[in-house]
Amino acid sequence: MDPITSTETRRQAALGKLDPSTQAVLGQFFTPVKAATLMASLLRVEDLSDTVRVLDPGAGAGSLTAALVDRLHTECPDVAVHVVAVETDPFITPYLRATLEECQAVYGISYDLVEGDYLLDESAQLDGPFDFVIANPPYGKLAADSPARLATTARAVDTPNVYVAFWARAVASLKEDGQGVFIVPRSWANGTYYRPFRRWLLSTASLDVLHEFESRTKVFADTKVKQENVIVVFSLRPQASNVTLSKSVAHDEVPIARSVPFSAIVQDEDDDKVVHFIEGASVPSAARFTLSDLGIDVSTGKVVDFRNRQYLTDNLNAPGVTPMIYQSNIRSGGIDWPQVNARKPQGFVARDDAAIRQLLPQGPYVVVKRQTAKEDPRRIVAALWDGPSRVAFDNKTNYLHESNSPLERNLARGLMLWLNSTVLDRYFRAFSGHTQVNAGDLRRLPFPCREDLVLLAKAAPDGLPDQETLDAVVAKLFPEVPDSTA
Repeated sequence: MDPITSTETRRQAALGKLDPSTQAVLGQFFTPVKAATLMASLLRVEDLSDTVRVLDPGAGAGSLTAALVDRLHTECPDVAVHVVAVETDPFITPYLRATLEECQAVYGISYDLVEGDYLLDESAQLDGPFDFVIANPPYGKLAADSPARLATTARAVDTPNVYVAFWARAVASLKEDGQGVFIVPRSWANGTYYRPFRRWLLSTASLDVLHEFESRTKVFADTKVKQENVIVVFSLRPQASNVTLSKSVAHDEVPIARSVPFSAIVQDEDDDKVVHFIEGASVPSAARFTLSDLGIDVSTGKVVDFRNRQYLTDNLNAPGVTPMIYQSNIRSGGIDWPQVNARKPQGFVARDDAAIRQLLPQGPYVVVKRQTAKEDPRRIVAALWDGPSRVAFDNKTNYLHESNSPLERNLARGLMLWLNSTVLDRYFRAFSGHTQVNAGDLRRLPFPCREDLVLLAKAAPDGLPDQETLDAVVAKLFPEVPDSTA
């Protein structure tokens, strides 16, 4: 009897019977056996006490428990293991109970199965202390006044998402030097949304391993999840001086790992405590300015199309029509407008004051896509707009401006070129872990000074050059730029 194989069979059986609507509400994306085994392998299991306590919140069919218990049995056969597994879905608990009973029979563990909501259940046994916490928590936003969010705030820190709330409670339940391993979306690592959590986490625990998957689709392929997931190993102790960076294409490969200084992952001077998953993503010393330093603002496009349908039109010859610019209009460093065979209306008619307030004055702006994916050639896709009239930008775009006024054209073009360069793309990928390119992300990017941006505009060929040509121009102006082919 092999609990690992049996649990995988149960996981697939349960997955096949789940109601898709319930699965979406509960965020149920059960961990495949190979991902569970990888997670368990990243924990330190030396120097354990005679008895260890393991917590698996949101346990599903028990894949993570089975993987960790199997490893402990193999490498630490004299250690007694007690598992506390938590599951909220009564449909799944029979599968989980079967896994726990099999682990008891084969490995000799003891266990408690808690049927309830991990974030709301006040059972003393959930507060630890635990030697290990292993979890694939559910995803889902938490309203500011939701009981789960309020409970998490009272225990640890305010959290905007279920997965981060699970993580926070788990950290708080560890014994001193106890360890946790979570597989989570990478979105927690940057942005203002999760800043309070990052500050709390980094002041409370040590980040020990950051594992990145190069594929967004293979880890949970049978659940059709397209998410940039990462594995994070942490421990309840002061921050270790080094962090292990680990990477694999998916969950079924031997990871490539290296140890790097913690300061390469979280910069000391960074008040946002953004966590980088790539060491050494650097820019030349000349790029030491932020947009704020340059006196340049970045805003999200003002037009939410479904709320402004009365102003949108396909009749571009109608009186008072101005260009309506979407993400899809951004092409090759410029704006393809009007777009042939466009799916959305290309015109915006400002009929009243509410519509007029959504327009920007005529002149040059830099427009940036707000949604890109890690598979895209560039995460930041920027274009220069310099149309003949006022303009409306969709809220799926960000735009660079000076106090809601246009930019000087060469400055705008230099900004567009810099944003499309490989050196900046690498820098952005080091800290961005989701498909959004938010205004806050653009504000934290490094830029050359205004004069150097103008020089870049004048040195580059017209339009947006091909990537190799653009990177060569950037490297010539800024010799410290790393080789884009490295």
